[in-house]
Amino acid sequence: MKKLIAIASAAALGLGLAACDSAAENNAEQAAEATDDANEEAIDAAEDAGQITDDQADAAVAASEENKDAAEDAADTMDSGEPE
Repeated sequence: MKKLIAIASAAALGLGLAACDSAAENNAEQAAEATDDANEEAIDAAEDAGQITDDQADAAVAASEENKDAAEDAADTMDSGEPE
């Protein structure tokens, strides 16, 4: 029984390590998220000030999210060269 628990623990640890991102990848993903958040705050402020319409704000938010997703996809390829 102890041998089975040891094997299961080793397998779980190995899978956990395989799923870890590098520090560079984590930093890149955090930067992408921070940029998206800043963009969305600026878009909301412009909309609230009447500088852009609701439709323009929606389009700008969608574009910002697409940019964030692309940056996160690029970050995912940092370690393996392939998206996760």
